[in-house]
Amino acid sequence: MQLSELLTSSRTLCHVDVVSKKRALELASQTIAEQLDGMAAEDIFSGLINRERLGSTGIGEGVAIPHCRIPGVTTAIGLLMTLSSPIDFDAIDNRPVDLICFLLVPEDGAEEHLQTLAGLAELFNDSSTRESLRSCEDSSSLLDRVQTLCRGA
Repeated sequence: MQLSELLTSSRTLCHVDVVSKKRALELASQTIAEQLDGMAAEDIFSGLINRERLGSTGIGEGVAIPHCRIPGVTTAIGLLMTLSSPIDFDAIDNRPVDLICFLLVPEDGAEEHLQTLAGLAELFNDSSTRESLRSCEDSSSLLDRVQTLCRGA
């Protein structure tokens, strides 16, 4: 599943001002929960933070892809966030992160989860893609940029 299929305008956040990994995870959890009937922000946050405890999802080059499987989620859900200032995310290259793509998948969606993660990692591995997303001025242009990038893929 491509990134453009995972996002909505309300799950595309540009130049967010957060000061820590925990706060970024909390904000994403709250934003996603507000759009899903019967889904609690605490459950999403718990899933994301438990995954981070296994090892950081900071993949390097200023990018993180926090992800987890969540009971009650029926299809993959994404949230893309660019930060106004980079934060420590315990990334594999020890660089701060300013581009975060959150991914929630169904509890039984192991294969879909892996394929989607691989696609996201490949997308964010391209330096021109990362810079293109970072250069967006607002959430609307960020979503438009993702849709354009995914059409070209």
